[in-house]
Amino acid sequence: MFLERFFNYLQYEKRYSQHTLTAYKNDLLQFENFLTEFESDFLTVNHQQIRTWMITLLDDGIEARSVNRKISTLRAFYKFLVKEEILAINPVLKVQAPKVAKKLPAFVEEAKLITLLDSASVFESGFVGVRDKLILELLFGTGIRLSELLGLTISAIDLNSQTIKVLGKRNKERIVPINHSLVNQIKDYLRERLVVITDTNMTSFIVTEKGEQAYAKLIYRIVHRYLSLVTTQDKKSPHLLRHSYATSLLNHGADINAIKELLGHASLAATQVYTHNSIERIKTIYKQAHPKA
Repeated sequence: MFLERFFNYLQYEKRYSQHTLTAYKNDLLQFENFLTEFESDFLTVNHQQIRTWMITLLDDGIEARSVNRKISTLRAFYKFLVKEEILAINPVLKVQAPKVAKKLPAFVEEAKLITLLDSASVFESGFVGVRDKLILELLFGTGIRLSELLGLTISAIDLNSQTIKVLGKRNKERIVPINHSLVNQIKDYLRERLVVITDTNMTSFIVTEKGEQAYAKLIYRIVHRYLSLVTTQDKKSPHLLRHSYATSLLNHGADINAIKELLGHASLAATQVYTHNSIERIKTIYKQAHPKA
């Protein structure tokens, strides 16, 4: 079946994450259901039907950004079918995705995060409090993604060189520095971790109270709980701390190419979006400080 071959290609050759694979599967299932209205299928569809699907999604209130992602799924899918000679013509080639207004990445103000993380009363004593604080410190102090945090192993932590080895998108490794304060917090956490670990073969760095590997929903709950104390942002997610990390580095004069490497971006274009936040901050300072602003 060509669908199974496509997903094997994404998983084993392109090395896409499970999250991305699930998104692709959902997009294709939704598109397949839509095609039944035309008594069509993946192999008989034409570009007019794809355009109609796109317009229907927009009319249903789906954001242009989300529609673009679905069209990207179709592009990858039909490019694969043509490559495998299952189809002769790619029906997506004549489809132009809707334009998306540039959205600046949201972030939490540096001062608010520092106040939160330095508070002696916010985090409880014992394993849970130490772990929760470390999760926030790692996300804000290194800019790693949620999946990268969950993928950290004990062996990836090098306290002597003050670095962590991160496995990023498409299994690309990178080394990220950590500061002296974070080193001490990791030492505290490792001591507390010994108390809850029952499986001596557990290699995952971040674990639950039962000593099992941490999972995405747990990290989301932890981040949302503490960020609610300092921000009214709608999405209080781990990625918000990644944005905050990048924005703070730029505001303190870090070179954008260095930030690109630290974040594990494949291209500089992905990093440059953070410069807009930095420019907006400069404009605000100018308006507040200059007599003729």
